[in-house]
Amino acid sequence: MAAGGGWFRSLALSVSFLKCLLVPAYYSTDFEVHRNWLAITHNLPLSQWYHEATSEWTLDYPPFFAWFEYVLSHVAKYFDPKMLVIKNLNYTSDSTIIFQRFSVIFTDILFIYAVRECCRCVNGKRAAKDILEKPTFILAVLLLWNFGLLIVDHIHFQYNGFLFGLMLLSVARLCQKRYLEGALLFAVLLHFKHIYIYVAPAYGIYLLRSYCFTANNADGSLKWRSFSFLHVTLLGLIVCLVSALSLGPFIVLGQLPQVVSRLFPFKRGLCHAYWAPNFWALYNAMDKALTILGLKCNFLDPTKIPKASMTGGLVQEFQHTVLPSVTPLATLICTFISILPSVFCLWFKPQGPRGFLQCLVLCALSSFMFGWHVHEKAILLAILPLSLLSVQRAKDAGIYLILATTGHFSLFPLLFTLPELPIKILLMLLFTVYSFSALKSLFRRERPLLNWLETIYLVQLVPLEIFCEMIFPLTPWEQHFPFAPLLLTSVYCALGITYAWLKLYVSVFTERISVRQKAE
Repeated sequence: MAAGGGWFRSLALSVSFLKCLLVPAYYSTDFEVHRNWLAITHNLPLSQWYHEATSEWTLDYPPFFAWFEYVLSHVAKYFDPKMLVIKNLNYTSDSTIIFQRFSVIFTDILFIYAVRECCRCVNGKRAAKDILEKPTFILAVLLLWNFGLLIVDHIHFQYNGFLFGLMLLSVARLCQKRYLEGALLFAVLLHFKHIYIYVAPAYGIYLLRSYCFTANNADGSLKWRSFSFLHVTLLGLIVCLVSALSLGPFIVLGQLPQVVSRLFPFKRGLCHAYWAPNFWALYNAMDKALTILGLKCNFLDPTKIPKASMTGGLVQEFQHTVLPSVTPLATLICTFISILPSVFCLWFKPQGPRGFLQCLVLCALSSFMFGWHVHEKAILLAILPLSLLSVQRAKDAGIYLILATTGHFSLFPLLFTLPELPIKILLMLLFTVYSFSALKSLFRRERPLLNWLETIYLVQLVPLEIFCEMIFPLTPWEQHFPFAPLLLTSVYCALGITYAWLKLYVSVFTERISVRQKAE
């Protein structure tokens, strides 16, 4: 393990072996989603990709991902051609399962490479005799063995691994001051999955501040005369060329509005099916509580209450009863306002790659907190980059433990089948125990990572899980309030995620900038 990079190869191979063991596990409707996309891109001309609607799971990812499915389909035909028949809805032969599962494992090679590059960017000041206590080793485990990625990609089923690989690789290139490579990778990533547009402000401001302006004054303020028109032009060319490759064919076909309508389906409603643990989960819960109180006190007329508001967290169209209903524009404004302070700090309090990572995490968390129709899986967009900060400073390690523990726990409702119950609990326990022990050991000479109140909050996740999984199904409440476990999980985890978001913001605002950081 201690010889050269042998320990990294061991970690990568071991987690790949675990992924292979998860092949027979439960898979969600996302499995059929991607099978359908394989069939669409394989059989239909480009002009029909974003119009085809035989299945309810229509193609709603950007063009680069559609081309990715197209390439995969030409391998899939050698496993089972029937999976490529558009009308074969919910087709799941053994060959189909094996192909799709291993396609995720194979494409994770990019994620593994990106993790290695990120490990090379970690500050190596903390020397340790034991390889297990080195920041690079701990970071590799936190990323390669990330609990959320394992269950979302390799049980629930998605292709987040190689997409996060693109993001982490772009982060590594920016940390290495290879700005054009980082910008190119991120531009490509946006045309694979548009959810990453949430962190685009961090990339845009950092590249403008660090690459387009080539020097700072001694006090850290911007030297306006250092602006490079050439650098701006190069960045603009990268964005335009990538966008032309991705969207150009659809612009020529006159289908850009159709593509955009698929990518941004605002008709889906404010909340996703499981109520992502964000501000709107708290907002919805407050509306339900006020509704129940209003009915008991005869302040509300039961006949005028929208039915969807009382059926619970499984609906997509949601009408609030007491509080004002939320529109897409309102969520956009809230998201913009919540992101603005982090962008402000990145511009006026430059701290190099560290400041960029802080802004990236805050942009991801802010969009998760206030975005429209947020998926619970989107919390990984904040947890993974925060891993890089967690091994460099004790304050960030404490925030990481709160965010990762509550964020990962909020993914439990994704795996609701009985056989997966022990798997998700065991994997969660192993990852969480390692995260706490490794980071505590790394910062053992500093103050405790969590205070007593934070510790109590996290410990309460255990009785919450016992109640939701074991006690609640045995009570008569299950028939009358089937959504209660989802509501409790979302609301409780939303409190922790909101706290982590606020704590990170306070940390960024109160952090002092060293003379060296000002010079950078």
